[in-house]
Amino acid sequence: MKLLPVFLLCLSLLPQAALAQARKPAAAVAIDRVIAVVNDEAITQHELRDRLLLVERQLRQRGTALPQRDVLEKQLLERLIVDRLQKQFANETGLRIPDAELDVALRRIAENNRMSLADFRGALERDGVEWRRFREEIRDEMIINRLRDREVESRIVVSDGEIDNYLAHPGQADQAALVALGHIVVRVPEKADSGKLAQLRARAEEALARIKAGQDFGQVAASYSEAADALTGGLLEPRPADRLPTLYADAIAGLQSGEASEILRSPAGFHIVKLFERRGGSAVGGTIRQTRARHILLKVNELVASEEARHKLVGLKERIDNGADFAELARLYSNDLSAAKGGDLGWLYQGDTVPDFERAMDALKPGETSAPVQSPFGWHLIQVQERKNAAAGDERKRLMARQALKERKSDEAYEDWLRQLRDRAYVEYRLEER
Repeated sequence: MKLLPVFLLCLSLLPQAALAQARKPAAAVAIDRVIAVVNDEAITQHELRDRLLLVERQLRQRGTALPQRDVLEKQLLERLIVDRLQKQFANETGLRIPDAELDVALRRIAENNRMSLADFRGALERDGVEWRRFREEIRDEMIINRLRDREVESRIVVSDGEIDNYLAHPGQADQAALVALGHIVVRVPEKADSGKLAQLRARAEEALARIKAGQDFGQVAASYSEAADALTGGLLEPRPADRLPTLYADAIAGLQSGEASEILRSPAGFHIVKLFERRGGSAVGGTIRQTRARHILLKVNELVASEEARHKLVGLKERIDNGADFAELARLYSNDLSAAKGGDLGWLYQGDTVPDFERAMDALKPGETSAPVQSPFGWHLIQVQERKNAAAGDERKRLMARQALKERKSDEAYEDWLRQLRDRAYVEYRLEER
């Protein structure tokens, strides 16, 4: 998967999660104790309790049955350990998120909640969420996502030979149907002996038996899975089948909606996949929708606040709706190189723009102009001029194949990297010391 959508997703979910936190007991500090040591840092009961309350509320909001409290505690502790290891690695290698960049992200979160930053902060504090702590949680999420980009995504190599092979097998390339999956991962340490391997496989078999017995998949994932999304029910973001890890794509080929795979094995561990939905798509080698669009972009910076840019575009949209020429306004106000061409972006293929922009553009009919749309680049007005379906040229086919193959490798590479990071760490458990 591309990193940017993942990052934006994290930012859109975090404020809802934070708003769900319960007010902390006054005596929390007094009863706090260390429940795990990760290298030279402690994880405390206080941290685990806060995360536990948060996850329980999230699961209830999704309608997912809660695992037993002790099972959930152990799962959460593992997630805290893995997060702590990633933050330690980022710190050791000099990865930082400056305050100025953090402030931009916080403003975007507030705007996504249709609030000013001051109002958003007030809402959090009224719900018992300390602002300083919330800021650092957002910073940690940004660091982890950037770490994945630097350590994993940037190292994925797709060779010309792989692209040639992908395009030479139409049955493989024709997997662009959009699929919604859930998965469970039981990680296997790199140097696991036969006893440990048997123990972990038994854990995976127990999870599969529960799924086949009809237990809620999200509850089983929260109880057994060690993937990063375990505590959100193990659900993967819907994506074309050709962008799934090969292991998963092959496993769902013979599944009907609602069915789960048998236990799968990869270098990272044991996996179970459940197919929730499959919707039709088009192959890399087929026709591709193209949209001719133009836009007006107002960038946000130290001199132009986000709300100011959005408000200005509201005014420009009103002028366009009343007959003003879009191209002329783009020449006068747009902050990118397309301004000289009246905001014209030319013909765009699917995937050419960032997800926020593409979703808004796809919702428009030819001749329609959007309301202000926010993206990582600023605020846009988008106008669709034409649409057509066209055959992809050879260069476009190769580019799409490269993107599909890279995304296919991404999740596998990240899980493998996390496993190696975890295997190298010193971790001492004290959760059982009641």
